Amino acid sequence: QVQLVESGGGLVQPGGSLRLSCRASESIASISTVSWYRQAPGQQREMVAQSTNGGSKNYAPFVGGRFTISRENTQNTVYLQMNALKPEDTAVYYCNALKMGRRSWGQGTQVTVSS
Repeated sequence: QVQLVESGGGLVQPGGSLRLSCRASESIASISTVSWYRQAPGQQREMVAQSTNGGSKNYAPFVGGRFTISRENTQNTVYLQMNALKPEDTAVYYCNALKMGRRSWGQGTQVTVSS
């Protein structure tokens, strides 16, 4: 099973930016889909962005062009660049890998958007 470690969360003011990192224990080129999800208190976990090893990227409608997912194969890392952050983006952000039909999750990183 793929091991995933997220980092880069923190406290940021509305309108600010953060870059989240998800480092995998193996080559991400071998992982068909790497995704970022988030879960706010009392809410269901929801997909934020997806990246396939074929080059496709998908974003949830609420992203509205503010976030960008990218892969750095040489570092086995997937990034989520988040700009123009809003208080409603506050959540724990999780990295997810889908490989050969098996899903793996990281431990999550907290993002708090507040003045």
